[in-house]
Amino acid sequence: MDAVGSHAETDETRHCNAAVLDLRLPQEADGLFLSPASKAVTLGQSQRIVEADDRIALLGQRLKVGDGLQRTFDAAVAAGERSGAVGAKEMAAEWRESIIRQSRRSEMAPKKKEEPAKRALLGRPTNNVKAGVVGMPNVGKSTTFNIMCKMSVPAENFPFCTIDPTEARVEVPDPDFLQLHKKIMPKSVVPAYLTCFDIAGLVKGAAEGAGLGNAFLSHIAAVDAIFHVVRTFEQTADGEVASHVEDSVDPVRDLEIIRNELRLKDVGAIEKVMEPLKKEVGRDGKAKEKKDRLEAMMKIHDWVATQEKEARFGDWNTKETDVLNDLHLLTSKAALHLVNMSEDDFLRKKNKWLKKVKEWIEQERPGEKMIFYSAAMEAKLIDMTEEERLSFLTENKTVSQIGKIVSDGYHTLQLIHFYTAGPDECRCWTIRDGWLAPKAAGTIHTDFERGFIKAEVYNFADWKEHNEDVAAVKDAGKYRQEGKNYLVKDKDIIFFKFNVTADKKK
Repeated sequence: MDAVGSHAETDETRHCNAAVLDLRLPQEADGLFLSPASKAVTLGQSQRIVEADDRIALLGQRLKVGDGLQRTFDAAVAAGERSGAVGAKEMAAEWRESIIRQSRRSEMAPKKKEEPAKRALLGRPTNNVKAGVVGMPNVGKSTTFNIMCKMSVPAENFPFCTIDPTEARVEVPDPDFLQLHKKIMPKSVVPAYLTCFDIAGLVKGAAEGAGLGNAFLSHIAAVDAIFHVVRTFEQTADGEVASHVEDSVDPVRDLEIIRNELRLKDVGAIEKVMEPLKKEVGRDGKAKEKKDRLEAMMKIHDWVATQEKEARFGDWNTKETDVLNDLHLLTSKAALHLVNMSEDDFLRKKNKWLKKVKEWIEQERPGEKMIFYSAAMEAKLIDMTEEERLSFLTENKTVSQIGKIVSDGYHTLQLIHFYTAGPDECRCWTIRDGWLAPKAAGTIHTDFERGFIKAEVYNFADWKEHNEDVAAVKDAGKYRQEGKNYLVKDKDIIFFKFNVTADKKK
């Protein structure tokens, strides 16, 4: 029998037992709790807890557990003294040391860096994703565009040489899709493309017509995402002084100018729609839909005009997001920041502006990416043979950044791919992450969404794991039939079944 088993169980000892059975540290102690073994104590064990000494008081202070734990210890100790508990000190010392070690580990654990909260996705990108290359004059926009698209557009060292946007389609690098169609060898292969626009350089005052003003801004309105190009170099690749419309190199200032011009243009666009809407609501105050739209527009106007913030960083509900998507604001568009460096700076991965640009993006545009590259080096690489290119990159221990720029620009819109694969065609389709199967099917044709029955699905990773054999995927149970609530995953290979028997509802 336990040492305390022969003693009559008083009300006080029953109270003590109940308290110690639930003896645990509260939530504010960094989530630290006693182990299940520590909580599953008997009445006798609870009475062996030693008197609360200075170390327990220190523990209570360090863990911010307040007086509750101390009072519980005091009650247990008092009951133990009255019942003549045996071996209390040894057991309590071991238990106490364990708790202190846990608390120290908790304090030493590094805190995870908080990720920016996910914002509502703005825009309505289609399977044909568009991106515009934007920046001040003479920062390397057209040179970058030439490399990305392997096209020839004017790229002289002179402001405003690119008068009209030049359009080209760039294949989005996708090694998985390449592996898939090489195995299937279909008659036709259609990869994912990014349609790029080389847009004329902007200057301070563009929103009011300075430089090429309104022409340039209307070109940006047509794209889904923006490549913001800034430069850090003082000289051209030929060693000549690279002119700058602001007479000095300052990529942070350039980013602020671009941001402000786009924002001011948005203010004008919002007010152009909002003022007539105010009059309509004034004439008919009972028109709920118009009133709701006006309220949303006024909130957007306050954010962009009064608070001087970019639309994509606001906190918007569903109705406000719909209004924003109808407005096609320039500051709603996702951005990727490209920092154009000299070849020497890129190879040594050092420049005084890199840290400053990174800090500005983290503070002003949280969650958006920065890629540093050298347009001068990339231009050299594109004119080399494959062997020369590989030798140059190996010798300089570097890599080309153009593929990363295209891929990251494409995925900055939080897009994913699914594939359709057969002997006639392999095609890569683009959808928003989070789409259900019927909506994804609608990317192929609206009838697919309207008459959706089911989707036969397997993922590229499973296909690759099972030796690129669909039969082996089926045998492994990885080939599935999914319904209307299936959330399409990146790199799914899908065969849709549908049936349209009636006219589309009007």
